[in-house]
Amino acid sequence: MDRNFDSLGRRLHGPIINSVGPFPIPSLPIMCRCKSPLPTNLLNKSTSTCTPNRLDFNRKNDKISELIPVVSTEFINFQDLSSKILQNAVKAFSPLRLRLGGSLQDLVVYGTGDTGAPCSPFTKNTSAMFGFTQGCLPMHRWDELNAFFQKSGAQIVFGLNALNGRVPMPDGSMGGPWDYTNAASFIHYTVSKGYDIYGWELGNELSGSGVGTRVGADQYAADVINLNQVVDKAYQGSKPLVIAPGGFFDAGWFTELVAKTKPNQMDVITHHIYNLGPGVDTHLVEKILNPSYLDNMVSTFSNLQGILKSAGTSTTAWVGEAGGAYNSGHHLVTDAFVFSFWYLDQLGMSAKYDTKSYCRQTLVGGNYGLLNTTTFEPNPDYYSALLWHRLMGTKVLSTTFNGTNKIRAYTHCSKDSEGITLLLINLSGNNTNHIYVNSEGAQEFAHPHGAKEHRRSIPKLGETAGLTRQEYHLTAKDGNLQSQHMLLNGNVLATGANGAIPKLEPVQVEGTEPITVAPYSIVFAHIPGFYAPAC
Repeated sequence: MDRNFDSLGRRLHGPIINSVGPFPIPSLPIMCRCKSPLPTNLLNKSTSTCTPNRLDFNRKNDKISELIPVVSTEFINFQDLSSKILQNAVKAFSPLRLRLGGSLQDLVVYGTGDTGAPCSPFTKNTSAMFGFTQGCLPMHRWDELNAFFQKSGAQIVFGLNALNGRVPMPDGSMGGPWDYTNAASFIHYTVSKGYDIYGWELGNELSGSGVGTRVGADQYAADVINLNQVVDKAYQGSKPLVIAPGGFFDAGWFTELVAKTKPNQMDVITHHIYNLGPGVDTHLVEKILNPSYLDNMVSTFSNLQGILKSAGTSTTAWVGEAGGAYNSGHHLVTDAFVFSFWYLDQLGMSAKYDTKSYCRQTLVGGNYGLLNTTTFEPNPDYYSALLWHRLMGTKVLSTTFNGTNKIRAYTHCSKDSEGITLLLINLSGNNTNHIYVNSEGAQEFAHPHGAKEHRRSIPKLGETAGLTRQEYHLTAKDGNLQSQHMLLNGNVLATGANGAIPKLEPVQVEGTEPITVAPYSIVFAHIPGFYAPAC
């Protein structure tokens, strides 16, 4: 059987892990400590007074978790498909997973001819939900989009209209079952054209109290089961994932949905994150740089994993949409360098709690796009996502940094190479951290003088002659956190001739040197010579 599909023929969205064995392999406790600060006359900014810091890789909590950056976009934001920058930006991920959906998806009908009505576009209507009337996706446009997806190598998650056929209720909710006739016709059309869909997602922000309106969990579960049946009938052999509900986490609602779709009617459960509040908030930067505020999301990730484990379901968790600040974000914050502190911290945190994919709102559109809305020139978070995608592997090593809470630290086995990759985020604008990494206590081995000591036979960082590592230092142009230009190792990242995405080249660092994390900077450090059993 194709290793990309399970016994039911459903596409696997993570790697096959049988080679690892039935239990996580313990990793090593890794020590991270600061060196005494360099003289201030050697630095542009003052350095910290270092105290011992630890990076601990917990033996019990190592996990295999394919955290894939996914990007969301709406149909109306995908206009100029001929742009070389747009094509190259998508191709660079090889592949980029794209979610088509969002606020208007529950107002979309599909122009397959089954409704008998003309295929009319969205029109503005301030009294309608989200300010638009129902709109139709014509099949010629769907064909154009798929030509672009095939050319760029994108994998598609498509958000289906989950309100079709429902009726408004007195309490503001939508009642009655989902009418899947039009969706089924669209899915069958897609199959007949040979278009490759990674997953079909039912609805957008209808869970819990909903946004605009809501649907009860019991009815939603029945609708997910119907979608699963539609997909089973439409596809022979390999099948796309069945995904729901694409809404904000509500513990009671999500618990009921999982219970009524287990063990295998719903492949993925998706939740949305806009934890920074409205885009008009003038304190967004302060929130992003506040480690306590960032930690507020831990409970959501933890609670959702608890629900899935307690239910005994095969369903896995994704972040289905995350833009940080709702209502289109905030110009020069959510499209600027400072937002990479939030974004990369979210990727690290969500992977730690076994999230398999993380969908960023949006590829193009609003003030939180990875690409500029008019020129398609990448914003800083595009490069952050690309580095994560290329460097951070599928196995997550549980990491604890015992030191200043202004350093955020995450570690994965390296992707497509040996060793580990550290992600270090410095939320401090004043302190430079000089970090060493070493391991202790995983196995006993004989001391030359006959004594035994609890020390792992792995060198400290750089202890072995000739070891080097690769580092990627991300900073803001001119030190301005709200700049839309990112520096990689001191060089501005920008597209080249014919819209080419720049090469993301590391600096080679002698293994004996500490990892230096400058104020307000982000560092990816690939340490190929560091052996961790879980990797």
